[in-house]
Amino acid sequence: MIGLIGKKIGMTQVFASDSSLVGVTAIEAGPCPVLMVMDKNVQLGFDLAKEKSLKNAQAGFFKKLKIAPRKVIKDLSKEAGVEYKVGDELKVDLFKEGDYVDVSGISIGKGFQGGMKRWHWKGGPRTHGSTSHRRVGSIGSTTTPGRVWKGHHMPGHMGAEKVTLQNLKIIRVDLENNILLVEGGVPGHKNGYLVITKALKKRAKKVTVKK
Repeated sequence: MIGLIGKKIGMTQVFASDSSLVGVTAIEAGPCPVLMVMDKNVQLGFDLAKEKSLKNAQAGFFKKLKIAPRKVIKDLSKEAGVEYKVGDELKVDLFKEGDYVDVSGISIGKGFQGGMKRWHWKGGPRTHGSTSHRRVGSIGSTTTPGRVWKGHHMPGHMGAEKVTLQNLKIIRVDLENNILLVEGGVPGHKNGYLVITKALKKRAKKVTVKK
């Protein structure tokens, strides 16, 4: 289950072995120092932080570990049969081309949105004098139970929530620059933080990419 904390750089394209273009997301993944080892989890840090921007307790924590301060701290589940020590660094060599990963991040916020955009409503009639093209319409359920059901699809805040995309294929691993190229899109905006873990539902397949 162990993985890495990363940062979304942007999207680009690479040529696959069959000369087809593959859209990929470039992710700066690690290096992530081990900050704490628990029974089932490992605490990792990512992205250097300025010491003056930290609270006293945070600065003291990193000073005690003799590790440069990090902006992002996450707890990830241990990988069975692997020993971890405080100060160890996890890098992109955890993954290889053809592996499948699960990527979690905070989706792009879209503010307050109506029901048609948020829930893909069909909308009301557009002719014959109708004035309810994009309105909510009736939300009740007659006399029983005589109230609005909890969780009813309504206009409201959209985006800015945790999203996990599963079974994304790693197309290329750049060990020198700590870069992962992952097929397809991932949650969040550019420079948004991500958690990349080994996929739980899919096994790796060999992928050949033109250099």
